[in-house]
Amino acid sequence: MSAVLQLSNVVKTYGDLRALDGIELSLPEDSYVSLLGPSGSGKTTLLRVIAGFEQPESGAIRFSGKDVSNTPPHERNIGFVFQNFALFPHLSVYDNIAFGLVNRAVDPVTDMKLLDRKVRDMISLVGLAGLEGRATTQISGGQKQRVALARTLVTEPQMVLLDEPLGALDANLRARMRSELRMIRERCGVTFLHVTGSETEALAMGDTVLVLDRARIAQQGDSDTIYNRPCSPAVARFLNCYNLFSGKMADGGFATAQGLLGFQGHPQRAADPAYAIRYDRVDIRPAGAAATADEVQIEGTFIASEYTGSAVNAFFSLDDGKVFEVEAHLSHRAPENYEPHRRYALAWKREDALVFA
Repeated sequence: MSAVLQLSNVVKTYGDLRALDGIELSLPEDSYVSLLGPSGSGKTTLLRVIAGFEQPESGAIRFSGKDVSNTPPHERNIGFVFQNFALFPHLSVYDNIAFGLVNRAVDPVTDMKLLDRKVRDMISLVGLAGLEGRATTQISGGQKQRVALARTLVTEPQMVLLDEPLGALDANLRARMRSELRMIRERCGVTFLHVTGSETEALAMGDTVLVLDRARIAQQGDSDTIYNRPCSPAVARFLNCYNLFSGKMADGGFATAQGLLGFQGHPQRAADPAYAIRYDRVDIRPAGAAATADEVQIEGTFIASEYTGSAVNAFFSLDDGKVFEVEAHLSHRAPENYEPHRRYALAWKREDALVFA
Protein backbone atom coordinates (compact mmCIF):
# COMPACT_ATOMS: atom_id res chain seq x y z
CA MET A 1 0.00 0.00 0.00
CA SER A 2 1.45 3.36 -1.03
CA ALA A 3 1.84 6.28 1.38
CA VAL A 4 -0.53 9.24 1.13
CA LEU A 5 1.40 11.34 3.68
CA GLN A 6 5.07 11.41 4.66
CA LEU A 7 6.73 13.61 7.27
CA SER A 8 10.52 13.80 7.50
CA ASN A 9 12.30 15.34 10.52
CA VAL A 10 9.50 17.87 11.17
CA VAL A 11 10.29 20.29 14.00
CA LYS A 12 7.85 22.82 15.49
CA THR A 13 8.69 25.09 18.41
CA TYR A 14 6.87 27.71 20.46
CA GLY A 15 9.58 29.79 22.10
CA ASP A 16 11.65 27.36 24.16
CA LEU A 17 9.00 24.61 23.89
CA ARG A 18 9.71 21.91 21.30
CA ALA A 19 6.17 20.83 20.38
CA LEU A 20 7.31 18.48 17.59
CA ASP A 21 10.82 17.10 17.77
CA GLY A 22 11.93 15.50 14.50
CA ILE A 23 8.67 13.78 13.55
CA GLU A 24 9.09 10.89 11.11
CA LEU A 25 5.99 9.12 9.83
CA SER A 26 4.41 7.56 6.76
CA LEU A 27 0.66 7.00 6.50
CA PRO A 28 -0.95 4.54 4.06
CA GLU A 29 -3.69 5.64 1.71
CA ASP A 30 -7.31 4.47 2.16
CA SER A 31 -6.90 3.65 5.87
CA TYR A 32 -8.02 4.68 9.33
CA VAL A 33 -5.08 5.95 11.41
CA SER A 34 -5.37 6.68 15.15
CA LEU A 35 -2.97 9.15 16.76
CA LEU A 36 -2.75 8.46 20.48
CA GLY A 37 -0.88 10.48 23.07
CA PRO A 38 -1.11 12.10 26.50
CA SER A 39 -2.16 15.71 26.94
CA GLY A 40 0.61 18.05 25.86
CA SER A 41 2.37 15.45 23.68
CA GLY A 42 1.84 17.52 20.50
CA LYS A 43 -1.15 15.73 18.90
CA THR A 44 -3.11 18.82 17.86
CA THR A 45 0.06 20.65 16.82
CA LEU A 46 0.92 17.76 14.51
CA LEU A 47 -2.53 17.93 12.90
CA ARG A 48 -2.26 21.69 12.42
CA VAL A 49 1.17 21.35 10.81
CA ILE A 50 -0.14 18.67 8.42
CA ALA A 51 -3.15 20.85 7.56
CA GLY A 52 -0.94 23.91 7.00
CA PHE A 53 -2.37 26.00 9.86
CA GLU A 54 1.06 26.00 11.51
CA GLN A 55 4.44 26.29 9.79
CA PRO A 56 7.24 24.01 11.06
CA GLU A 57 10.75 25.39 11.56
CA SER A 58 12.29 22.52 9.61
CA GLY A 59 11.49 19.23 7.90
CA ALA A 60 9.47 18.16 4.88
CA ILE A 61 5.78 17.29 4.43
CA ARG A 62 4.89 15.27 1.34
CA PHE A 63 1.25 14.65 0.45
CA SER A 64 0.24 12.46 -2.49
CA GLY A 65 3.86 12.54 -3.67
CA LYS A 66 4.20 16.35 -3.61
CA ASP A 67 6.08 18.55 -1.15
CA VAL A 68 3.38 20.70 0.49
CA SER A 69 5.59 22.21 3.22
CA ASN A 70 4.97 25.72 1.87
CA THR A 71 1.54 25.12 0.33
CA PRO A 72 -1.33 27.10 1.95
CA PRO A 73 -4.04 25.06 3.72
CA HIS A 74 -6.78 25.57 1.11
CA GLU A 75 -4.55 24.13 -1.63
CA ARG A 76 -3.52 20.92 0.18
CA ASN A 77 -6.80 19.03 -0.37
CA ILE A 78 -6.76 17.96 3.29
CA GLY A 79 -9.97 18.24 5.32
CA PHE A 80 -10.06 19.17 9.02
CA VAL A 81 -12.81 18.35 11.53
CA PHE A 82 -12.40 20.46 14.65
CA GLN A 83 -12.94 19.19 18.19
CA ASN A 84 -15.79 21.66 18.85
CA PHE A 85 -17.25 21.03 15.33
CA ALA A 86 -16.99 24.80 14.43
CA LEU A 87 -20.44 24.87 12.81
CA PHE A 88 -22.17 28.09 11.77
CA PRO A 89 -25.12 28.54 14.18
CA HIS A 90 -26.96 30.95 11.84
CA LEU A 91 -26.97 28.41 8.98
CA SER A 92 -29.09 25.29 8.51
CA VAL A 93 -27.64 21.79 8.33
CA TYR A 94 -27.89 21.95 4.52
CA ASP A 95 -26.16 25.34 4.28
CA ASN A 96 -23.39 24.31 6.69
CA ILE A 97 -22.58 21.34 4.47
CA ALA A 98 -22.80 23.42 1.29
CA PHE A 99 -20.60 26.20 2.67
CA GLY A 100 -17.25 24.67 1.72
CA LEU A 101 -18.30 23.97 -1.86
CA VAL A 102 -19.69 27.46 -2.44
CA ASN A 103 -16.96 29.44 -0.71
CA ARG A 104 -13.76 27.53 -1.41
CA ALA A 105 -11.00 29.54 -3.06
CA VAL A 106 -10.26 26.95 -5.74
CA ASP A 107 -13.07 25.93 -8.14
CA PRO A 108 -16.15 26.96 -6.10
CA VAL A 109 -19.43 25.29 -7.13
CA THR A 110 -21.78 27.76 -8.85
CA ASP A 111 -24.13 25.27 -10.53
CA MET A 112 -27.03 25.02 -8.06
CA LYS A 113 -28.20 21.63 -9.38
CA LEU A 114 -24.72 20.17 -8.96
CA LEU A 115 -24.44 21.74 -5.51
CA ASP A 116 -27.79 20.30 -4.44
CA ARG A 117 -26.88 16.82 -5.68
CA LYS A 118 -23.51 16.82 -3.89
CA VAL A 119 -24.95 18.11 -0.62
CA ARG A 120 -27.91 15.69 -0.61
CA ASP A 121 -25.66 12.75 -1.44
CA MET A 122 -23.45 13.65 1.51
CA ILE A 123 -26.46 14.15 3.81
CA SER A 124 -27.58 10.64 2.89
CA LEU A 125 -24.09 9.21 3.40
CA VAL A 126 -23.78 10.50 6.98
CA GLY A 127 -27.38 9.70 7.95
CA LEU A 128 -28.85 13.20 8.23
CA ALA A 129 -31.76 12.85 5.81
CA GLY A 130 -34.79 14.80 7.07
CA LEU A 131 -32.69 17.26 9.09
CA GLU A 132 -31.56 19.48 6.18
CA GLY A 133 -33.59 22.51 7.21
CA ARG A 134 -32.82 22.46 10.92
CA ALA A 135 -30.51 24.94 12.59
CA THR A 136 -27.40 23.38 14.08
CA THR A 137 -28.64 24.57 17.49
CA GLN A 138 -31.63 22.23 17.11
CA ILE A 139 -29.75 18.96 16.62
CA SER A 140 -27.92 16.57 18.97
CA GLY A 141 -24.19 16.27 19.58
CA GLY A 142 -23.92 13.19 17.37
CA GLN A 143 -25.79 14.95 14.57
CA LYS A 144 -23.49 17.96 14.88
CA GLN A 145 -20.55 15.58 14.51
CA ARG A 146 -22.04 14.23 11.29
CA VAL A 147 -22.65 17.76 9.94
CA ALA A 148 -19.02 18.71 10.63
CA LEU A 149 -17.81 15.54 8.92
CA ALA A 150 -20.16 15.99 5.95
CA ARG A 151 -19.06 19.61 5.48
CA THR A 152 -15.48 18.36 5.19
CA LEU A 153 -16.14 15.27 3.06
CA VAL A 154 -18.36 17.07 0.52
CA THR A 155 -15.28 18.93 -0.77
CA GLU A 156 -13.74 15.53 -1.64
CA PRO A 157 -10.42 15.82 0.23
CA GLN A 158 -7.79 13.10 -0.18
CA MET A 159 -7.31 12.97 3.59
CA VAL A 160 -9.34 14.01 6.65
CA LEU A 161 -7.85 15.12 9.97
CA LEU A 162 -10.08 14.69 13.03
CA ASP A 163 -9.08 16.44 16.26
CA GLU A 164 -10.63 14.45 19.15
CA PRO A 165 -13.90 14.19 17.19
CA LEU A 166 -15.71 12.15 19.85
CA GLY A 167 -14.51 14.09 22.89
CA ALA A 168 -17.67 16.22 23.22
CA LEU A 169 -20.05 13.23 23.05
CA ASP A 170 -21.45 11.08 25.86
CA ALA A 171 -20.17 7.53 26.33
CA ASN A 172 -23.00 5.73 24.50
CA LEU A 173 -22.83 8.09 21.53
CA ARG A 174 -19.03 7.79 21.37
CA ALA A 175 -19.30 4.02 21.05
CA ARG A 176 -21.91 4.33 18.27
CA MET A 177 -19.99 7.00 16.38
CA ARG A 178 -16.83 4.84 16.34
CA SER A 179 -18.41 2.31 14.01
CA GLU A 180 -20.18 5.01 11.99
CA LEU A 181 -16.94 6.91 11.37
CA ARG A 182 -15.25 3.74 10.17
CA MET A 183 -18.13 2.90 7.82
CA ILE A 184 -18.21 6.44 6.39
CA ARG A 185 -14.46 6.37 5.82
CA GLU A 186 -14.65 3.03 4.01
CA ARG A 187 -17.38 4.34 1.70
CA CYS A 188 -15.35 7.45 0.87
CA GLY A 189 -12.05 5.59 0.42
CA VAL A 190 -9.90 8.34 1.95
CA THR A 191 -7.43 8.25 4.84
CA PHE A 192 -8.67 9.45 8.23
CA LEU A 193 -6.13 10.61 10.82
CA HIS A 194 -8.01 10.57 14.12
CA VAL A 195 -6.45 12.21 17.19
CA THR A 196 -7.53 10.92 20.59
CA GLY A 197 -6.36 10.77 24.18
CA SER A 198 -8.26 7.50 24.74
CA GLU A 199 -6.27 4.30 24.32
CA THR A 200 -9.51 2.29 23.98
CA GLU A 201 -10.73 4.53 21.16
CA ALA A 202 -7.38 4.48 19.35
CA LEU A 203 -7.01 0.70 19.49
CA ALA A 204 -10.63 0.05 18.50
CA MET A 205 -10.64 2.36 15.47
CA GLY A 206 -7.19 2.46 13.94
CA ASP A 207 -5.98 0.15 11.18
CA THR A 208 -2.70 1.84 12.09
CA VAL A 209 -2.01 3.36 15.52
CA LEU A 210 0.59 6.07 16.14
CA VAL A 211 1.69 6.78 19.71
CA LEU A 212 3.05 10.29 20.26
CA ASP A 213 5.17 10.82 23.35
CA ARG A 214 7.24 13.88 24.28
CA ALA A 215 6.90 15.41 20.80
CA ARG A 216 8.08 12.28 18.97
CA ILE A 217 6.42 9.24 17.39
CA ALA A 218 7.21 6.59 20.00
CA GLN A 219 5.62 3.68 18.12
CA GLN A 220 3.64 2.94 14.95
CA GLY A 221 1.87 -0.34 14.25
CA ASP A 222 -1.42 -2.20 14.18
CA SER A 223 -3.58 -2.30 17.32
CA ASP A 224 -2.52 -5.83 18.26
CA THR A 225 1.18 -4.95 18.15
CA ILE A 226 0.75 -1.73 20.12
CA TYR A 227 -1.35 -3.47 22.78
CA ASN A 228 0.70 -6.63 23.17
CA ARG A 229 4.20 -5.35 22.37
CA PRO A 230 4.57 -1.72 23.44
CA CYS A 231 8.08 -0.59 22.49
CA SER A 232 8.86 1.40 25.65
CA PRO A 233 7.74 1.85 29.27
CA ALA A 234 6.18 5.19 28.27
CA VAL A 235 3.95 3.54 25.66
CA ALA A 236 3.04 0.71 28.06
CA ARG A 237 2.20 3.23 30.79
CA PHE A 238 -0.03 5.26 28.50
CA LEU A 239 -1.98 2.18 27.37
CA ASN A 240 -3.22 1.97 30.97
CA CYS A 241 -3.24 -1.84 31.04
CA TYR A 242 0.26 -2.69 32.36
CA ASN A 243 1.76 -2.83 35.83
CA LEU A 244 5.28 -1.42 35.58
CA PHE A 245 8.22 -1.95 37.95
CA SER A 246 11.38 0.12 37.88
CA GLY A 247 14.72 -1.59 38.47
CA LYS A 248 17.61 -3.09 36.54
CA MET A 249 18.85 -6.30 34.95
CA ALA A 250 20.61 -8.59 37.45
CA ASP A 251 21.39 -12.31 37.85
CA GLY A 252 19.32 -13.42 34.87
CA GLY A 253 16.23 -11.51 36.00
CA PHE A 254 15.02 -7.99 36.67
CA ALA A 255 15.82 -6.64 40.14
CA THR A 256 12.98 -4.54 41.68
CA ALA A 257 11.78 -3.46 45.11
CA GLN A 258 9.61 -6.62 45.05
CA GLY A 259 12.63 -8.85 44.45
CA LEU A 260 14.11 -10.49 41.36
CA LEU A 261 11.40 -10.93 38.72
CA GLY A 262 11.93 -13.57 36.05
CA PHE A 263 11.08 -13.39 32.36
CA GLN A 264 11.62 -15.23 29.07
CA GLY A 265 13.13 -14.00 25.84
CA HIS A 266 15.24 -10.92 25.29
CA PRO A 267 14.68 -7.47 26.81
CA GLN A 268 13.66 -4.64 24.50
CA ARG A 269 16.04 -1.72 24.25
CA ALA A 270 14.72 1.38 26.03
CA ALA A 271 16.09 4.49 27.69
CA ASP A 272 14.29 3.74 30.98
CA PRO A 273 14.62 0.18 32.35
CA ALA A 274 11.32 -1.36 33.42
CA TYR A 275 9.47 -4.65 33.88
CA ALA A 276 5.84 -4.82 32.70
CA ILE A 277 3.00 -7.27 33.14
CA ARG A 278 -0.47 -6.70 31.71
CA TYR A 279 -3.40 -6.44 34.14
CA ASP A 280 -5.27 -9.38 32.60
CA ARG A 281 -2.27 -11.74 32.67
CA VAL A 282 -2.17 -12.00 36.50
CA ASP A 283 -3.72 -14.75 38.61
CA ILE A 284 -4.83 -14.06 42.22
CA ARG A 285 -4.27 -16.87 44.75
CA PRO A 286 -4.22 -17.36 48.52
CA ALA A 287 -1.07 -16.03 50.19
CA GLY A 288 1.64 -18.65 50.39
CA ALA A 289 0.35 -20.65 47.40
CA ALA A 290 3.11 -22.40 45.50
CA ALA A 291 4.17 -21.03 42.11
CA THR A 292 5.26 -23.27 39.23
CA ALA A 293 8.73 -23.09 37.71
CA ASP A 294 7.51 -21.01 34.76
CA GLU A 295 5.77 -18.42 36.95
CA VAL A 296 6.67 -15.22 38.79
CA GLN A 297 4.89 -14.56 42.08
CA ILE A 298 4.72 -11.67 44.52
CA GLU A 299 2.34 -10.80 47.36
CA GLY A 300 0.08 -7.84 48.01
CA THR A 301 -2.71 -6.64 50.27
CA PHE A 302 -6.17 -6.33 48.73
CA ILE A 303 -7.52 -2.77 48.73
CA ALA A 304 -10.69 -2.66 46.61
CA SER A 305 -12.41 -3.83 43.42
CA GLU A 306 -13.92 -1.80 40.59
CA TYR A 307 -16.68 -3.16 38.36
CA THR A 308 -16.45 -1.90 34.75
CA GLY A 309 -19.24 -3.90 33.12
CA SER A 310 -17.22 -6.41 31.15
CA ALA A 311 -14.54 -6.90 33.81
CA VAL A 312 -13.62 -6.44 37.45
CA ASN A 313 -10.39 -4.68 38.34
CA ALA A 314 -8.86 -5.58 41.70
CA PHE A 315 -6.29 -3.32 43.38
CA PHE A 316 -3.52 -4.51 45.70
CA SER A 317 -0.95 -2.65 47.76
CA LEU A 318 2.55 -4.11 47.51
CA ASP A 319 5.06 -3.99 50.37
CA ASP A 320 6.67 -0.79 49.06
CA GLY A 321 3.28 0.96 48.77
CA LYS A 322 2.99 0.52 45.00
CA VAL A 323 -0.56 -0.18 43.75
CA PHE A 324 -0.82 -3.31 41.57
CA GLU A 325 -3.86 -3.88 39.35
CA VAL A 326 -5.44 -7.14 38.16
CA GLU A 327 -8.19 -7.33 35.55
CA ALA A 328 -10.58 -10.32 35.42
CA HIS A 329 -12.86 -10.48 32.37
CA LEU A 330 -16.35 -11.62 33.34
CA SER A 331 -16.66 -13.64 30.14
CA HIS A 332 -14.01 -15.98 31.58
CA ARG A 333 -15.60 -16.68 34.97
CA ALA A 334 -17.75 -15.25 37.75
CA PRO A 335 -15.99 -12.54 39.78
CA GLU A 336 -14.16 -13.58 42.94
CA ASN A 337 -14.70 -11.85 46.27
CA TYR A 338 -11.54 -10.77 48.07
CA GLU A 339 -11.26 -9.77 51.71
CA PRO A 340 -10.04 -6.21 52.38
CA HIS A 341 -6.64 -5.93 54.15
CA ARG A 342 -5.90 -9.58 53.46
CA ARG A 343 -2.73 -10.67 51.65
CA TYR A 344 -2.88 -12.58 48.37
CA ALA A 345 -0.37 -14.10 45.99
CA LEU A 346 -0.18 -12.46 42.54
CA ALA A 347 1.25 -14.76 39.86
CA TRP A 348 1.92 -14.64 36.13
CA LYS A 349 3.77 -16.60 33.47
CA ARG A 350 7.36 -15.52 32.81
CA GLU A 351 6.61 -15.53 29.08
CA ASP A 352 3.90 -12.86 29.57
CA ALA A 353 6.29 -10.31 31.06
CA LEU A 354 7.85 -7.53 28.99
CA VAL A 355 11.26 -6.23 29.97
CA PHE A 356 12.84 -2.96 28.82
CA ALA A 357 16.57 -2.52 29.45
